[in-house]
Amino acid sequence: MITDTHTHLYSSQFNEDQAAMIQRAKDAGVSRFFIPAIDASYTKKMMQLEKDYPKNVFLMMGLHPTSVKENYLEELAHVKEWIDKKDFYAIGEIGMDLYWDTTFLFEQQNAFRTQIQWAKEKKLPINIHCRDAFDEIFEVLESEKGTDLRGIFHCFTGTLEQAKKAISYNMKLGIGGVATFKNGKIDKFLNEIDIKHIVLETDAPYLAPTPYRGKRNESSYITNVIDKLVDIYGVSFNEIAKITTQNSKDVFGI
Repeated sequence: MITDTHTHLYSSQFNEDQAAMIQRAKDAGVSRFFIPAIDASYTKKMMQLEKDYPKNVFLMMGLHPTSVKENYLEELAHVKEWIDKKDFYAIGEIGMDLYWDTTFLFEQQNAFRTQIQWAKEKKLPINIHCRDAFDEIFEVLESEKGTDLRGIFHCFTGTLEQAKKAISYNMKLGIGGVATFKNGKIDKFLNEIDIKHIVLETDAPYLAPTPYRGKRNESSYITNVIDKLVDIYGVSFNEIAKITTQNSKDVFGI
């Protein structure tokens, strides 16, 4: 059993072959797909995925930092409405992204902190998006740390020091295609991180692993990530799949 802890199966890039793409992943051994939210415009598609694949698809709910704009309070209200009326498996993806724009720094901080507090109230893990914002993310996590804080640092691309700091806040590291890149850097130190802190993800349709880099990613390509982790950790493919799936169960509770 392989678990993809972060895949955007509802992406418009899969409009033409969504069912076939999901079947390819299942044929490759991927039986659990955790679906992050972005904003209200994707909710309907997410709910349809869960309806179509009730045994395989597990939904998160949250407001993505790049969707934090002038109307972010309305978007947060949408998140709150849904988590109050339906069960989800995490609050995500949430966090901060200062790569594209720093205009809404304060609003991103507020949205991140608010959703962490909702996760604690619901006893749910969080799924963190971080781009050019490690210091800002850690500042919020430091203020919210505790036994009730847990989750995944999605698409981790930081340093060894940042990895250890993320883990100190009870976060697993989401490892995907970047680990296979020649300039990805994280492959140089991952062997210093106990595999108990690692979960697998694709972030499909983004960040396809080598040899598909630059092309559309899909969940079946998670096997290429596992192959890389086999080299890094020196354990078998099946053992990587088993351990990382158990790690995902520890986070999500299922």
